[in-house]
Amino acid sequence: MITSSDILNAPILVVDDQEDNVEVLETMLHDAGYTCIGSTQNPDEVCDLHRRNRYSLILLDLLMPKVDGFQVLDGLNRIELEAHSYPPVLAITAYPDQKLRALHSGARDFISKPFDVDEVLMRVRNMLEVRLLHESERTNSRMLESLALQDSLTGLANRRLVVDRIKTALTQARRSKGSMAVIYLDLDGFKQINDKLGHAAGDALLISIAARLKMAVREEDTVARLGGDEFVIALPHIRSARDAAKMARKIIDAVSRPYDLEGETVNMTASAGISIFPVHGQDVESLMKSADKALYEAKRAGKNDYRIGCSDTAGIRAVRA
Repeated sequence: MITSSDILNAPILVVDDQEDNVEVLETMLHDAGYTCIGSTQNPDEVCDLHRRNRYSLILLDLLMPKVDGFQVLDGLNRIELEAHSYPPVLAITAYPDQKLRALHSGARDFISKPFDVDEVLMRVRNMLEVRLLHESERTNSRMLESLALQDSLTGLANRRLVVDRIKTALTQARRSKGSMAVIYLDLDGFKQINDKLGHAAGDALLISIAARLKMAVREEDTVARLGGDEFVIALPHIRSARDAAKMARKIIDAVSRPYDLEGETVNMTASAGISIFPVHGQDVESLMKSADKALYEAKRAGKNDYRIGCSDTAGIRAVRA
């Protein structure tokens, strides 16, 4: 919900080459309770100002020397196109024949010269309300999209997002004739933590582990939680099985450092399975399946270790980091 306070505190920019017009508009807005008002008489700096300040409303004179308002509108359109939005421009003109052109050029509304106080304030308020509603909807949409791609407990990527990242990494690997890897990670004995300390402590442990996993990998890698105590890490641009093994060892070591949960020291280990494109699979499903099999072998071999997965023709093997 957009409140009167939101509207009155929204950032506004007044653009007019005539100082008297700027002062008149600023006075009108200040007297009406608007608190965040900037101005410029230089149309060349409008786009840079908007990039820095992201105004909710720009009152823009259309007739100015050297650079007119229509040229400024072109620049603002380009900025907002990148943000998938529209320029928040209220055009100012004394010429009726410019109004339709202004609307076609991207302005959302206009006010006439000489200024009528009631008209100016009504159009300013109406446009600000629409703009703020639009921004609120975009923010909510981004939040919902983000939530749909994140694990709600740890903030890590979820299955949907990591699958998309693996697909992207596979496409890049095919183009460059390179490799990428998938690590399937499972905690050893996590159920005992829940049984002994309770689910709240178990959740706190998962959050701590997620933070360590993110610190252990490269910026380009994706760490995801599939659910429970299962994690998947997508590693694009891996050069060899040895590099993947080094990353798995680093991750396992990070997880294995002691944790302080509710004043109690808790030790946790993890096992991992690795699959590498193109040796162990050509698509997401086959790579995940191969990594899962390798994880099972790491568990069976004594846990707190990793194994590199298999295709139909290659067996499970260990590569020392």
